[in-house]
Amino acid sequence: MKLLRVGTAGAERPALLDAEGALRDLSGIVTDIDGALLADTAALGRVRAAAESGELPVLDAQGLRVGPPVGRIGKVVCIGLNYHDHAAETGATPPAEPVIFFKAADTVVGPDDTVLVPRKSVKTDWEVELAIVIGHTARYLESDEEALAHVAGYAVSHDVSEREFQIERGGTWDKGKNCETFNPLGPWLVTTDEVPDPQALSLKLWVNGELKQDGTTAQQIFPVAEVVRYVSQFMTLYPGDVINTGTPAGVAMGQPEPKPYLRAGDVVELEIEGLGRQRQEFKDA
Repeated sequence: MKLLRVGTAGAERPALLDAEGALRDLSGIVTDIDGALLADTAALGRVRAAAESGELPVLDAQGLRVGPPVGRIGKVVCIGLNYHDHAAETGATPPAEPVIFFKAADTVVGPDDTVLVPRKSVKTDWEVELAIVIGHTARYLESDEEALAHVAGYAVSHDVSEREFQIERGGTWDKGKNCETFNPLGPWLVTTDEVPDPQALSLKLWVNGELKQDGTTAQQIFPVAEVVRYVSQFMTLYPGDVINTGTPAGVAMGQPEPKPYLRAGDVVELEIEGLGRQRQEFKDA
C-alpha cells in the first residue's frame, strides 16, 4: 500500500494512493497514519480490505498539499557515511560500524514544502536517502530476518545538511542537521510488501534540473536489515520512528571548488524507485 497524509500542516488527513493512481480518503476508517496504526495489524488489515473494495471516497488531489506520510514521529535516527561512493568522495574511511546521529522530529516537513536556508549559512547541502519506518517495537534484535519483520515500510527522505555547522563549528554533527525544515519526507509510506528488496532501489536527485546524485541502495555499506538490527542494540525503536539510511555520492560537499551549495531560489527534486518524488524550493529563513 501507498499511505500518505494530505492537507494543511498540522491538520493532515490519512489517505491512500490506489493501484490506478487515485487518491482515496481513509479518514472514515483510521484517524491518522502514525505509529499506533502501523503497530495495529487488524487496523492495517481493515485499510487494505477497504482499498481492495474500491469503495473508499476519492479525494481531489488538485491543489492539495501532501504532508509527511507519518504523523507524531517519535525520533529520526540517521546513519552517516553509509554508501561506499559517498565515503570516497568526502575522503572518509568507510566506518567499521554504523555512524549514528539524530534529527529532531520537528525537522520533518512534507515532500514539496519550502525548505529554509538557515541564517548565516554558506554550505547548505542536499542528500537523497531511503527512510525506514518502524512498525513494531524493536529492542535487541538478533537477526536480519527479525529486523525486517519490524519494518512497516519505506519512504523518500531528504537529509538536508549545513556542512559548516556540521563540521566546522565544533561538537557533533547535530548542529548542521537540525535546522527547521531540514527533513522533507514522503510523499508516501510504501509498505514492505511493495518493496521486495530494499537493496535494489535507485536514488536520484536534481538541483535546478541538473542530475547530481544517481545511486543505488546496493551500494550501502550497512544494508537496511543490519541498520535496524544494529540500532536496536543501542536504543528502543518504536512504531512510527524513522531511520534515514545515508546518501550516495554526488553531494555538494564532494564537488570541486567552488562547491555548488544551495541558495535561496534553488529547486531540488529527488526520487527513489517505487517510493515517489519530492520537489522543494529553497528560501531564506
